[in-house]
Amino acid sequence: MITGELKSQVDSVWNAFWSGGISNPLEVIEQITYLLFLKRLDDAQTAAERKAARTGEHLEHPIFPDGTDQFGRSYQDLRWSKFKNFDKTEMFTVFSESIFPFLREELTRQSDGGDSSYSHHMKDARFTITKDHLLQKAVDLIDRIPMEDRDTKGDLYEYMLSKIATAGTNGQFRTPRHIIKLLVEMRDPKPMEAICDPASGTCGFLMATGEHLREHNPDLMFDPTQRAFFNNDQFHGFDFDSTMLRIGAMNLLLHGIENPVIENRDSLADLHSADEEKYDVVLANPPFAGSLDYENTSKELLKVVKTKKTELLFLALFLRLLKPGGRAAVVVPDGVLFGSSNAHKQLRKELVENQLLEAVIKLPSGVFKPYAGVSTAVLFFTRTDSGGTGDVWFYDVASDGFSLDDKRTPLESSDLPDVLERWRALRGEFGEERSTVELSRARTERSFVVPRAEITGNGYDLSINRYKEIEYDEVEHRTPADIIADIERLDQEVVENLAELKRLLA
Repeated sequence: MITGELKSQVDSVWNAFWSGGISNPLEVIEQITYLLFLKRLDDAQTAAERKAARTGEHLEHPIFPDGTDQFGRSYQDLRWSKFKNFDKTEMFTVFSESIFPFLREELTRQSDGGDSSYSHHMKDARFTITKDHLLQKAVDLIDRIPMEDRDTKGDLYEYMLSKIATAGTNGQFRTPRHIIKLLVEMRDPKPMEAICDPASGTCGFLMATGEHLREHNPDLMFDPTQRAFFNNDQFHGFDFDSTMLRIGAMNLLLHGIENPVIENRDSLADLHSADEEKYDVVLANPPFAGSLDYENTSKELLKVVKTKKTELLFLALFLRLLKPGGRAAVVVPDGVLFGSSNAHKQLRKELVENQLLEAVIKLPSGVFKPYAGVSTAVLFFTRTDSGGTGDVWFYDVASDGFSLDDKRTPLESSDLPDVLERWRALRGEFGEERSTVELSRARTERSFVVPRAEITGNGYDLSINRYKEIEYDEVEHRTPADIIADIERLDQEVVENLAELKRLLA
């Protein structure tokens, strides 16, 4: 966790950007991201130079080569370790004239000569800092951060991402990290499993999956095969917002995932055949952007379900992306659970009858504030193509540990640890007896199971209110005559008190 002092420093730079004319949080993060990337490049070359010195070998493909750029500036001046010591005027000149064009146009390869995910997305980057003192303040802050510590730099970036307080134009909004952590824990990705988020945004799901894998597999990074897969092939994210692609790639980079596959793609328009049945796990909170035209929608997805609704098209996409046996945990708007259109019913029937629908978790309205107040749920399913749905587990989350207004104030209690514990118990992790307890819970409780036959009989309605039983407490009310007698007694007391007051004032 980053300290309060470091948070204060970040807040200070944030305010400086604001007063410097850059008020869009995404733009602030983007500009800071460029600086973080520049510092990382210098660190990488320094490490390579030390290794070359130890082994006596020549350093091949240096990031900052010998010689000068088109302005006669030495490439060595572009290195963080040198650039940070320039006065603010020279720093601004070097960054705007030499460093930024270098990052955007010349840097297409890392020190090992291979394309990197982040350098690939730098090609259409924009440098929008217009004041030299603002650049110097940001450089000073980043230079003080202990970047050798993966947790610190990752937490710092997450802290900056938490300042994104508005939804995007296409309905994107940042998924709360505690919700992501719960979904990742429940889905439990394993080493050597390919993970995909087709609407990756800031790559929160992929980042949390990387942290989960490290925490639960201490030997992961000591196994050469698993380490190479982790750094290059395990994490796949798609988005069509170039700013989000850069931010997402940097988020993963700062959390120790060296070269994730983050691609510029409209997932609903471009379903690549190479991606079908490719992934072991899909984790996503896709944007609920309303309707699309058929002309702008993948014909392959329309074969699964003929609809213009983005939330339904994304569900169809997840089914195409998953391998048989692949698992998903995806956030959907409530309407997916009970919508009455043929497309809604067709997709719910597909999940229940042809796949393995495991759980429906109802989230409280307000969990996505201040971005949106939309009511949502999480669907957990496994692609089988041969059915398998038995009892479906429902959980009605009342509290996620934060107030449900725009302030999202932390609370002392949360249902989320209970969700995870009951889910694990249901799946037999704590023994058969605990599993039986979960299977037999009454429908008046937070969680309970519903047989597939009952769901089928209700037209594949998956809304929890359809199955939850409300237990009312019997309340004995007083008779109207008793209440009237009390009112008359109070009126009489008022009259007597007023009379006494008049007597005292006479």
